[in-house]
Amino acid sequence: MQAVIDSLLSGLPYLILHLSVTLAMLAVGAWLYEKITPIREVDLIKAGNVAAAVSYSGALLGMAIPLAFCMAVSVSVLDIVVWGVVALALQLAVVRLVEAVLGGLWHRIEADQIGPAILVAAVKLSVAVVNAAAVSG
Repeated sequence: MQAVIDSLLSGLPYLILHLSVTLAMLAVGAWLYEKITPIREVDLIKAGNVAAAVSYSGALLGMAIPLAFCMAVSVSVLDIVVWGVVALALQLAVVRLVEAVLGGLWHRIEADQIGPAILVAAVKLSVAVVNAAAVSG
């Protein structure tokens, strides 16, 4: 039992550090996402727009999944940051690509049409899974 407690005490500071860095990166990613999208999904969600909630949820999960994999396979905080930046850049690039390919999508989400929101959330999550596998090697 003592070995378990010693392991916990020695590993807990690293867990807290890695978790804090990864959550900070997720927060920055969420902020950047809001800046690069043509609509303010958080404001729409506050107003009760379900389609915006679905789309934004896909974006958050889409960023969190590869960041979690980065943290899981990292050897240091710098490793988390470097690969986390790569993962976030790829996810945010997908947002821009989806916008270019599916023109008018954001207006439909703004109009609370759930179908386009589900599609864009699925694309974000699909890319996130592939992105996570790629960055974790």
